[in-house]
Amino acid sequence: MPEINFVLPHWLYWAGLVLFPLTAMVLFRKAKPSDTNVTLSLPLAYFLLLTGGFIGVHRLYLKSILTLVFVTLFCSVLAVNVEVRQARNDLSSALNDIQLAELKLQRAEKAVQKGRRNAEAKLAHAQEQLQQAQPLLKQAQESSDNWNLVANLLGAAILLFLIVDAFLLPLLVKQRREQETAPTEGFHCPAVESEYDDAREPNAFYRFTSRLNGLAGEFVAYWSVIAVFVYYYEVIARYVFNSPTNWAHESMFLMFGMQYLIAGGFVLREGGHVRVDVLYNYMSVRWKAISDILTSVFFFIFMFALLGTGWIFFHDSYSVSEVSFTEWAIQYWPIKFALPLGAALLILQGLSQLMKDIAILINPQAVQDGSLRSES
Repeated sequence: MPEINFVLPHWLYWAGLVLFPLTAMVLFRKAKPSDTNVTLSLPLAYFLLLTGGFIGVHRLYLKSILTLVFVTLFCSVLAVNVEVRQARNDLSSALNDIQLAELKLQRAEKAVQKGRRNAEAKLAHAQEQLQQAQPLLKQAQESSDNWNLVANLLGAAILLFLIVDAFLLPLLVKQRREQETAPTEGFHCPAVESEYDDAREPNAFYRFTSRLNGLAGEFVAYWSVIAVFVYYYEVIARYVFNSPTNWAHESMFLMFGMQYLIAGGFVLREGGHVRVDVLYNYMSVRWKAISDILTSVFFFIFMFALLGTGWIFFHDSYSVSEVSFTEWAIQYWPIKFALPLGAALLILQGLSQLMKDIAILINPQAVQDGSLRSES
């Protein structure tokens, strides 16, 4: 298979982290219940063809027996690529042997010219090594060319089938729709936990903090979808095209680091942080509030320390235009900005929690009355 030399541009990486979640959030809010009378979707079939057509996912979606053809070709590509990598290593080794033999031959010739002892024997030995290495190089080159040819033919066969299916897909979807009868009842999602209702918060500050962290958590949650596509590309590039990337892993672990920081306030709002609550669960509402108020001291000490040091890290990185030490050399200052940003979101949510705990301490009945929502 031909190699892929694509390297993700920095501007595309940052634009993707911003535009993809925004687009997904808009589409999610505009989404309508799907028509249960439609058994197959042509846009989805084309999407499957583009993303997984090389292994016949679109044919599997259409329940076609020809899926086995794509699977067989793809498995053949994987097997051939193993031989391609081995042939490439053999060719590299043969080239190194030739260069080493030529170097020894040059040194031996110089030694003969200077009349050194045993120079003639060394010259003869170097010539013999060169003669032995040349056939091995030719053999390795032929093996590499043959396996590359087989890989290219298999890749061309898959590409040809994909082009044909791209034109046939509307007809294939239509035929499959005619063969299948639509279900009398659509799929009903089982009951799930209702989403957080910001309107239930008793004042504007609570509502603002809740809404802000809710949007931040939703925004970075869509980054996980980006990771699916990036790692999918990495696997295909590495094992199908013998072209591992130098940016996929780095871009994703940096993205997940930012996600971890920015989503902290959202997780605190949802009460999702890990905590030891063996005794806490047996406390009354007022004693829970007292416990939360006392332990919040340590929370705010850590958060303000993170905010201050995080801002220093970000400012220093921005001042020197810091980049990573890898070949990709991505900018570090936006990543380090997630430190003070995440700390600020956590502090806002922590203040909201503290104010609620104080209100509960003063009037525990407020929780039962519904005038104040308990996060415990």
